[in-house]
Parts: sequence; structure tokens; C-alpha cells
Amino acid sequence: MVVTPASIRWAEEARRSRHRLYPVTVVYTLTSLAALAHALRGRPGAAALSWLLGVAFWTWLEYMVHRHILHGTFPDGPGMRHWTHRLFDHLHVEHHERPWDGNHINGTIRDTGPFLLPAFLLALALPPHTLLAFLAGLVQAYVAEEWVHHSVHFYTFDNLYFRYIKRHHLYHHSRRGREIAFGLTSGVWDVAHGTRIPADVRAALYGPLRARRPHDSHPDRDNRLTPRLT
Repeated sequence: MVVTPASIRWAEEARRSRHRLYPVTVVYTLTSLAALAHALRGRPGAAALSWLLGVAFWTWLEYMVHRHILHGTFPDGPGMRHWTHRLFDHLHVEHHERPWDGNHINGTIRDTGPFLLPAFLLALALPPHTLLAFLAGLVQAYVAEEWVHHSVHFYTFDNLYFRYIKRHHLYHHSRRGREIAFGLTSGVWDVAHGTRIPADVRAALYGPLRARRPHDSHPDRDNRLTPRLT
């Protein structure tokens, strides 16, 4: 179980995390809007469908990356093993060790750009209503997921979805939850891939959701539920 130090300056950490997230939000949202606008000029129906497929695909991709890359192990070694070790092994360790640290909440353009840029260059060689529109939906969903992840660590909002996903993710940060609950915006793919939170824990986590109404905005208030379930 990770114990949150009482001295954490939540507003400062949240501000640091937001500032890291602003460039991702601006660059990828503008890219997504430009790509979608271009795709809609040709075959708008097909482009809209491709965009929606990109959003849906991201929900699966976020799960797979979180589970198999961010939580994967890449031992150092010669050649390709050294490259994957340097590229992936450091990405998520700090976040689980210090989940309140604003420097380790979200990814950056430096982390994702090397993967997205070649995909967009390839998309420009294809009809715009296909891969380009698909990528526009995918990157916009990525931006939304990054804000959801930022928010569950720093804020408390009074709506059913947010209270659900906050408890879902904070349980993932508990000692017993580290190898389950990999979905960052929902638990759908945890159900499909067998990493769903156990039924008795779900009852304790989600049972009071509809009745509970937060009366303060301290980010650690709901976090206190998690240690009792470890």
C-alpha cells in the first residue's frame, strides 16, 4: 500500500500535472480537428464512422498499453532488449511509487509522438476518410483519457461516472489492485480480459456510489477507501 505523505501540496502537484498535459491537449486536439475536417470534406459518413472506431479502439489500446507495456517488465540486455528496457521500463514505476507526483501522472508528446507521427504520415497517403479519420478519433480519445487520469488523482466531482472511475483507478493503486483494473476510462476491457476487480471488492467500492455525495474537494478523501480494501 502506498501511503500518501500528509505534507503533499495537492494544488501545486495538480498544477504541475496540468502544465505537462497542456501541450498534449493543444497539439493533439488541433491535429485531430484538422484531420477530421479534412476527412469530412470527402465522404462525411465514412469519416464519422472511422472517427468513432478510432475512439472505440483507443479504449482497448489504453488497456493493453497500461497492462502489457506500462506494467510489463523489459529486462536490460544486448541489442533490442536494451532499447526496450530504456524506452519502457521507467515509464510507470514512478507513478505507482508516488501517485501524487504531478511529474508522473500523464504522458508527453515526447512519449507518444514517435509512435503517432509515422501513423499520421502513412494516413496522408490513404483516402482521408479511412486511417486519417480513425487516427483523429484515437488521439482525441487519448487526450480525454489523459484528463480523466489527471482528474482522478487530483479532483473530486459529484457525478456517477467520475466517482466510479476514481474508485476503480485508486483500487488499481492499492496493494491488491496492482495486477488488475487496468482500464483508465472504464472497466469494460478488464471484464473482457479477466482482470476485473473481484465481486466482493466491487460491492464495497461501487455499492455506495449513488447514495454518496462528496461535500469537499480534497483529492485524498475518496483515496481513504482504498487502504481498507487492501
